[in-house]
Amino acid sequence: MNEAQVACSVDAGIARLEIRRERQRNSLSPQVIQELLAHLDALEKDPAVRVVVLTGAGEKAFCAGGDLGGMAQDGGFLGMHDGRRQYGRLLERLSTFPRPTVARISGHALAGGLGLVLACDLAVAAEEAQFGTPEVDVGLFPMMVMALLQRHVGRKRALEWVMTGARFSAAEALSAGIISRVVPRAGLDAQVDGLARTLAGKSRAVLTLGKRAFHAAEDLPFGPALELLASQLSLNTLADDAAEGVSAFLEKRPPAWKDQ
Repeated sequence: MNEAQVACSVDAGIARLEIRRERQRNSLSPQVIQELLAHLDALEKDPAVRVVVLTGAGEKAFCAGGDLGGMAQDGGFLGMHDGRRQYGRLLERLSTFPRPTVARISGHALAGGLGLVLACDLAVAAEEAQFGTPEVDVGLFPMMVMALLQRHVGRKRALEWVMTGARFSAAEALSAGIISRVVPRAGLDAQVDGLARTLAGKSRAVLTLGKRAFHAAEDLPFGPALELLASQLSLNTLADDAAEGVSAFLEKRPPAWKDQ
């Protein structure tokens, strides 16, 4: 049996997924993709999990993208194509995961690694981290990453990045809306842990409902989006945790969430 390439732990409602291929810059082997998918499936079923933090081992790379040296698979061309589709499935799984997801970025997030960052709800990066889609330099194009990139940044900036393959800094990523925070490396863990604890302290049911509504409305025209979100707000008001939250506010006490 192959040694695990993704470590998973859960503590105080916070699940941590760590890609452990530091020598390979935490690149995405088929095994890494399958292990991440399997862990997400298990974590979704775990009632103790309130937030998921995704990171890569070491400080040099969050994830350097696909493992170009390990692309060959059994099953011929169609088998290889299906393997690539699994990466797309991972992006969708992260994007629609019912609990909040946070990317902890200590090093480079390139190519498919940038896709993982974009698929997470929030992302905190060390100041030294770099980002980019350098696939074009080896005769490839960041096809699936573009599905998320074009939903995060403007058309001209997205096209420049994918066509030139140029790397950009954490400060530029923050300005473009790709990440949510940039911090000194020494403070990275404290920032990520603090953010994760904040998310873990919210109603799991309300965050799940809100995240689902966010994605459902994202690609709708303005009018239909407002209609959808009005219905979701009405649904939200019927939740037990909505009643508890309002009562706690009026009584000036911390809410005791039921997660329902």
